[in-house]
Amino acid sequence: MDLFSSSTPADDAPLAFRMRPTSLDDYVGQQALVGPGKPLRRMAESGVVRSMMLWGPPGVGKTTLAEILANASNAHLETLSAVMAGVKEIRAVVERARQLAPTAVILFLDEIHRLNKSQQDALLPHVESGLLTLIGATTENPSFEVNSALLSRARVYVLKPLSEDELIAVLHQTLNDRERGLGQRGIEVDEGVLAVLAHASAGDARRALGLLETACDFTQQENGREVLHRSALDDVIGHQASAFDKQGDTYYDLLSAIHKSVRSSRPDAALLYMARFIQGGGDPLDVVRRLTAIASEDVGNADPRALPLVIAAWDAYLRLGDYEGQRALAQAAIHLAVAPKSNRIDQAWNAAQRFVRQQPQVEVPTYLRNAPTKLMESLGHGSGYRYAHNEDDGYPAGSAHDCWPEGLAHERFYQPSQFGQEKRFADIMAWREHRDHEADQENEQ
Repeated sequence: MDLFSSSTPADDAPLAFRMRPTSLDDYVGQQALVGPGKPLRRMAESGVVRSMMLWGPPGVGKTTLAEILANASNAHLETLSAVMAGVKEIRAVVERARQLAPTAVILFLDEIHRLNKSQQDALLPHVESGLLTLIGATTENPSFEVNSALLSRARVYVLKPLSEDELIAVLHQTLNDRERGLGQRGIEVDEGVLAVLAHASAGDARRALGLLETACDFTQQENGREVLHRSALDDVIGHQASAFDKQGDTYYDLLSAIHKSVRSSRPDAALLYMARFIQGGGDPLDVVRRLTAIASEDVGNADPRALPLVIAAWDAYLRLGDYEGQRALAQAAIHLAVAPKSNRIDQAWNAAQRFVRQQPQVEVPTYLRNAPTKLMESLGHGSGYRYAHNEDDGYPAGSAHDCWPEGLAHERFYQPSQFGQEKRFADIMAWREHRDHEADQENEQ
């Protein structure tokens, strides 16, 4: 059975393959393209399919759309993957299309961005003449990866990652589908299991179904019921392994003592543990690596000079050699220990990472995106961007231009302390907040 066979998939086929929708009514996601009155829905209903590029991340339904459109138009579907195909394979498709005329032939070309210029040129006359209707699928920006002549003959449709609610709907459908999915097993799932799988899939339906299929290998029989518990997902989704102590506790205890002594503003203790570490055979470069981390983690913007000073000490050690270079490391350690302290950079970065883990599909606002091509400009990229250097005081005031993703409540990650240079940062940020408030009030009037 080939990739697009309309017959029922074999039971041993991957779950994502078995659950591939056969009509737009079963299709989940991309409602801007397949919803009522939308372009691809209208193509399917009319039975007339035009050449197009489907641009989007993996697992959002590009291949499925090609199959549905081919079936809806009663066209013969040819499939090629640009990873394996060359001019020879393209010519073979062209010859079959000639033999099938007047039957419409759709060529689905997966990963079209991998075709070189000559291979794309081989397609052009046959797409232009109408012998082939091209549906190209790509995860890369077609403005850069597809020849302009070919691109001008194909409409570009942008596919988005599926939302978590859409992925949960796909998983629910799979668990209940008795013909193609897992419905015959009657699996019960703990509350929140599907949400965890959807979150881990980051908008990729194929990955979501793959995770579900693997997770269902770890169900438990309880009172005649097959149950999938939340605890089974840890190994399925994966986790980062804990660090392994390869050189003994003392080695890392001394590095820890150096770090905590500097953080506690105790230069003498820091020098003591540094000397014990190096004389005991520790690598001085491990010390300077730790000092570099301290410069951002524990000193930060309270003394912005700290990080370049440590990098200079690292460079001096490499240039001078071990004996004299150790003094540069001692200088850096003393500076860090005496400097005012702030961990606000570390807190801000950790908060930003947590936020992105909770919102893995954060998208850049359209007005912040580049628009180096006409296609991207037509999609609204860069429209409404305010160039800071053209603004009063060099600051584009107003919450409407805060560069934050649309539809998400603004989170304050970086909150400067009142120590050292960071106190000045706090004053600058407070002034800008005041300017935003003034600008918002002016816009409301």
